[in-house]
Amino acid sequence: MSYAIEMLGITKRFGTLVANDHIDFQVETGEIHALLGENGAGKSTLMSILFGLYQPDEGHIRVRGNEVVITDPNVANELRIGMVHQHFKLVDVFTVTQNIILGQEPTKGGIFVDIKAARNRVDELSKQYHFDVSPDALIRDISVGMQQRVEILKMLYRDADILIFDEPTAVLTPQEIEGLMKIIKDFAKHGKTIVLISHKLDEIMAVADRCTVLRKGKMIGTVDIKDTSIEKLAEMMVGRKVVFTTEKTPAQPGAELMAVHHMSVIEPSTKKRVVDDVSFNVRKGEIVCIAGVEGNGQSQLVKAIAGLLPFESGILKILGQDLTEKSIRDRWEGGLGHIPEDRQKYGLVLDYTLAENMVLNQYYYPQFSKNGMLLDQAAIRSYAEAKVAKFDVRSSNGIEATARSMSGGNQQKAILAREISRDPSVLIAVQPTRGLDVGAIEFIHKNLIAHRDAGHSVLLVSLELDEVMNISDRILVMYAGRIVADLVTSDTSVEELGLYMLGAKKGGVAHE
Repeated sequence: MSYAIEMLGITKRFGTLVANDHIDFQVETGEIHALLGENGAGKSTLMSILFGLYQPDEGHIRVRGNEVVITDPNVANELRIGMVHQHFKLVDVFTVTQNIILGQEPTKGGIFVDIKAARNRVDELSKQYHFDVSPDALIRDISVGMQQRVEILKMLYRDADILIFDEPTAVLTPQEIEGLMKIIKDFAKHGKTIVLISHKLDEIMAVADRCTVLRKGKMIGTVDIKDTSIEKLAEMMVGRKVVFTTEKTPAQPGAELMAVHHMSVIEPSTKKRVVDDVSFNVRKGEIVCIAGVEGNGQSQLVKAIAGLLPFESGILKILGQDLTEKSIRDRWEGGLGHIPEDRQKYGLVLDYTLAENMVLNQYYYPQFSKNGMLLDQAAIRSYAEAKVAKFDVRSSNGIEATARSMSGGNQQKAILAREISRDPSVLIAVQPTRGLDVGAIEFIHKNLIAHRDAGHSVLLVSLELDEVMNISDRILVMYAGRIVADLVTSDTSVEELGLYMLGAKKGGVAHE
């Protein structure tokens, strides 16, 4: 048996947190090997050690049978190990080619950067793997899916044949996910060794040969995919049986809590109207989902409601109060909560501690400040510790850890904990389970349903059709900036929903 990677007895500590506890991880040459675990299980830490971003406190590493010490990513690159990180490492104002060659720029005569040769090589790789990436495009002008392909091209440009993908589908659309899975399978056919860090069980079952499961820093076991099931993997991951369908009683809609009247929104970057004369309401005791293929105005719609984008026209009312011209804080105070689409840009201050992030939108309350001026640090810490424990938010240094140091999934859980704990009348939840494992998804879905059952409402935006059908009571389908259907979930099939999302069917109305 030929191993491309052997990590033996690997231990890594961050303060009192043992992120990896004497882990043995072996990957055969040419296989697709999944690394599965809950948020904070130690998956990314283990692969960051292999890529040279961290140094192990104990243990040793062999690459292609040779013992190595990987002191930094440059050493990993020399060993032909590449890594696509969950949060991309790209410079927005650079071109695709400039990003790919950054740190390994080819030169003419050892002096001038040979950008033409680099561009030709990037174009050649893009065509070889059918990536359809323009070498001259600016990173800021291309989609998230295309940015990920740039990260993959960066590995290929450096001739990597051990490829690490860290939660690669966390920010992709269903169509982009399907394309990435094909790319990964193609890489394996060409003899490359793939490590796929993920918590998405269906994706692991679809592409992986074997799977190693971590739980709270410890190795639980390695299984052949052909000999296991989604249910068995889930139980290995969380240590108990997982319920994949959320139980909920039928909705009992009551009074209108939020109303949007004839809203239109202009996208600032393109100056185009992306939300076009949209009207709908959300009532007490219901979860309303805005569904649609990405790029049909959902993102701009919820940003406008939350106060992150101005209205071109229209009215927003919450609890009967006109908040159209009001500030973001006024909307919070008026009963609105917001779990944003981009957790790092809009949900957290990355260099603040977890405790500080937990009170970002209520630090000025008498509970947390003295005379409206001095923060009561003891009260903030006590509140944060209670919420972190309740929502199982894990970090390297408890509530004193910076948000930046936390895994993507735990960043998301911190935002969820903060927003749900405020008990808003209307909670906007945009991709609330993006980046979360099955146990956390189960927990979040139960909390959203509990929020509904407490007499509030949830406006959910999701690209996950299973999530849409599982927890929503009513579905608003957006297509080309308009709401083309208002459907009762229990009366709707996935196939019918898909037709509305693709614009092939219009006019479904659940109620007047």
